[in-house]
Amino acid sequence: MAEIALWNGDICDLEVDAIVNPANVTLWMATGVGGAIKRAGGDEIEFAAVRQGPANLGEAVVTEAGSLAARYVIHAVSLDRDRRTSALVIERALRSSFARARELGIESIAIPALGTGVGGFALEEAARVTVTTVRSELDRSPRIATVILALRGTTAYEAFREALGPGATVRA
Repeated sequence: MAEIALWNGDICDLEVDAIVNPANVTLWMATGVGGAIKRAGGDEIEFAAVRQGPANLGEAVVTEAGSLAARYVIHAVSLDRDRRTSALVIERALRSSFARARELGIESIAIPALGTGVGGFALEEAARVTVTTVRSELDRSPRIATVILALRGTTAYEAFREALGPGATVRA
């Protein structure tokens, strides 16, 4: 049975097989989580992503992770050109991310709150969609042993803790 854990901190610090980047359709990594990943892991992550774009909403592309502790970055295309999203797009981007994870044979993945920063999507709804989709995809992803929901700040953390329900695992 896979573990779904909550973690409050910088996704770039996690030692996992893959981290998910909430990408836009152009795959440029200027702001938000993408900007942080690029600053921490190097410009080569963005260059490799952009070479695969533009991508459609709901798709996911994979790059190496540069100097990050992770091996891969899965760019979940969850923001349109105007940096907006929806529950359906977040769900599709997560499902595509899990499909890429299965192709890579990964065992651990870290996922941020897609669309809630520059995308302005409601945290509670994003948490509900994410937790429901992750649980569904874990049934189809037997190699994945650990999913870390990597959040920044108390508000995001509490929204995802509530969505996970009693007994949520916390990573220190």
